[in-house]
Amino acid sequence: MKVGIYTLGCKVNTYESEYVISLFQKRGYTITDFDDSCDIYIINTCTVTNQSDSKSRKMIHQAIRKNPNACVVAMGCFVEANKESPIEGVNILIGNKDKSKIVDLVEEYLQNKQNLVHLYSDLGTQFENMEIEKVEGRTRAFVKIQDGCENFCSYCIIPYVRGKCRSKKEMDVITEITSLVQNGYQEIVLTGIHTGNYGRDLGTDFASLLKKIVTIPNLYRLRISSIEITELTDEVLTILEKYPVICNHLHIPLQAGSDEILKRMNRKYDTKYYQDKIEKIRTIRPDISISTDVIVGFPGETEELFQKTLEFCEKMAFSKIHVFPYSVRRGTPASKFPNQIDGNIKKQRARQLIALSTTLEQNYMQKFVNSEIDVLIEQNKNGYSYGHTSNYLSIQVPGNYHSGQMITATITSVSYPYCVAKELIPTK
Repeated sequence: MKVGIYTLGCKVNTYESEYVISLFQKRGYTITDFDDSCDIYIINTCTVTNQSDSKSRKMIHQAIRKNPNACVVAMGCFVEANKESPIEGVNILIGNKDKSKIVDLVEEYLQNKQNLVHLYSDLGTQFENMEIEKVEGRTRAFVKIQDGCENFCSYCIIPYVRGKCRSKKEMDVITEITSLVQNGYQEIVLTGIHTGNYGRDLGTDFASLLKKIVTIPNLYRLRISSIEITELTDEVLTILEKYPVICNHLHIPLQAGSDEILKRMNRKYDTKYYQDKIEKIRTIRPDISISTDVIVGFPGETEELFQKTLEFCEKMAFSKIHVFPYSVRRGTPASKFPNQIDGNIKKQRARQLIALSTTLEQNYMQKFVNSEIDVLIEQNKNGYSYGHTSNYLSIQVPGNYHSGQMITATITSVSYPYCVAKELIPTK
């Protein structure tokens, strides 16, 4: 039987979908393109923004239309956020628990033809263990080390749909990464809903896990997908300084560059704390790439406060800014805040911040012209190969190098969004 899976949202969802694919493959199912005519459709949903909700609904309805006789499974955050509103036409609903049981649930449905709902009032405190050995069509492998969030930022629905923080056991993480490295993956990406919170439920912490991972034989690159500024402790920074295997890139969400908005967002720092920590990181790794997330148009954000955000982002010299117009999420405190911002103003501010991001990106890229740098090749097209460096520069090089190959390239120029490389030496 043919299975098509569509994944929306974050890297955690990507990991979970890869795990689901591996489960179906082990049972003898054929994984095919979601656009094909499938016997089973799985939509791994997202609810972080209104756009995510719309796309989740769209893909569910698309699957139902493609093959009315297919088994349609919707799972994940959008399903969890809409427990009280059954989704018409879906045969199996799974929230953020029991994804590891998906094949059994599908086979139960195929046998009995009775719709199944696996939703709970409490997701519990136990990490639902998942492990992958291979990631089809990818040169880097994600490893989910943590789930849940308890930050309760005033704009965010995720703590309500992902539950309390819970962590994968250290040994399970080490075993999984070791297996992936042995299977040829040169870059491992640590991911979670609140990655830096890792281990607090296990009596350990993120730094302790990092110390063990960086000693895994033949691990070439370790990338941290995203981490809060408050979780970059002195111990974590010491490891960052000592072990070059950790990628020269950190994604550290800012969300706003004014203390007034940060406070309303219920973020756990102010701009001075954020700036001081960034400066400390750059004393350890002067050329590190630091990218960030910023929300524009948060309730009460005046033009003056938005200008503060623009100025702060410019001062921080981020290598990239991911810009999100504020999206009202029903059930969050911010949805009831006064002074909601007009949609056209949000779009205008988003355009300004994206323009700044483009400038900052190019400024950062220019620093590396004439530099020799390692590139992990990911794809090739029209006589060129494309990949990323440790500091997450997008590289374009002439020639057809195979996916997963590590090469050393000399960057000769910038042709945004790529750094163009000329001289190549295969390294691994």
